[in-house]
Amino acid sequence: MKKVGVAILGLGVVGGGTYKILTDNKEYFKSTQGLDVTVESVLEKNVDRATALGISKEKVAGSIEEVVSNPNVDIVVEVIGGIEPAKTFVLKALMSGKTVVTSNKELFAKHWPELEREAKNMKVGLFYEASCVGGVPIIRTLTEGMQANKILSIKGIINGTTNYILTKMAKEGQSYEEALKEAQKLGYAEFNPTADVEGFDATYKLSILSSLAFNTKVSIENVHREGITGITKEDIACGKELGYTLKLLAIGKNTKNGIEVRVHPTFVADTNPLASVNDSFNAVHLVGDAVGEIMLYGRGAGALPTGSAIVSDVIFAAKHTDYYYSYFDNSEKGNKNTKFVSDFTSKYFIRLSVKDSAGVLSKIAGVFAKNNVSLSEVKQAAEKDGKVTVAIITHECLESAVNKSLEKIKAQGAVISVDGLIRLED
Repeated sequence: MKKVGVAILGLGVVGGGTYKILTDNKEYFKSTQGLDVTVESVLEKNVDRATALGISKEKVAGSIEEVVSNPNVDIVVEVIGGIEPAKTFVLKALMSGKTVVTSNKELFAKHWPELEREAKNMKVGLFYEASCVGGVPIIRTLTEGMQANKILSIKGIINGTTNYILTKMAKEGQSYEEALKEAQKLGYAEFNPTADVEGFDATYKLSILSSLAFNTKVSIENVHREGITGITKEDIACGKELGYTLKLLAIGKNTKNGIEVRVHPTFVADTNPLASVNDSFNAVHLVGDAVGEIMLYGRGAGALPTGSAIVSDVIFAAKHTDYYYSYFDNSEKGNKNTKFVSDFTSKYFIRLSVKDSAGVLSKIAGVFAKNNVSLSEVKQAAEKDGKVTVAIITHECLESAVNKSLEKIKAQGAVISVDGLIRLED
């Protein structure tokens, strides 16, 4: 039976979950995978945290050098997060001839080419299933299950924190601030939630996933990013009346004009399966030219779900020593011939406050028409304090045309304010 030695860098939530799965399922892996997997070393400053998990003090390393010089360690699992010291540790592991498994989406999105070059140089593996969408096996689906397809689009709810917040706002009528506080109290959101609520976390993941889906390097600079901090419960309620649910979506499309990649609040039709993905759950919807639609759903974070993805990579790495790397130009600059779309084509939800006077709607419709924006639906709320709320849904049109129209509309004295502008996906 093949013996596999593992080192874990960091015993936080995910590291602890990974250790638990590796130890609790040790006999199961022997019987089903033919592998004797043992945690040989951990790198953790808090020795008490390690011993509380049942790890002997002798296995707690004091430095990365101690870990990578251990001849019993074959695979190094990095679950520290952030850029440093994680990057230094991963590079040292690779340069020492160790295969690396990581859950670190920020490190991978920002430094993937450098890490992969070192893995290639040393002819070792570099695995990152857990970097995107927690326990949902999206990366292996893209790399091992959909090779027959040209992937046309990838759309997903890939950040559990924002999905929890938006669910609370929709289901309970909470404000953004109220829902954020509850998410922080429950541990779904960090004390500083910027990475989640401003869309950075989803951007890192979309950069990785769209690179794999479209077989070309998609850097984080190529991804249009918007967060949810400006979303109001009025937006959500208005969309609900029109049959839409608000989600923070990561969207990648391979179009005839080029690749478009964007993270932003999006209204999806209530009939869309993504509309029913609630709380901290994640889901990814793929469209391939041969297979058609595929939907993956599950927990996008947490000790055991993310640990599940990490251990899956450990087992895969132990059973496949013919390591493979990116088949596209995965340099820092990527393929110079890849075109990216910045003027998106979409449907739009627009919420305006207008004066309660005759002819206002016809003037607004006229401005949109002059800029080639066709209106699909217009809903007018009751008058209050001398103003009327108007909700508009457009047909598909260029974003530049919508923005130009709104500039003209705001210049009209009858329009008090543009209160909401949100893209739609059916």
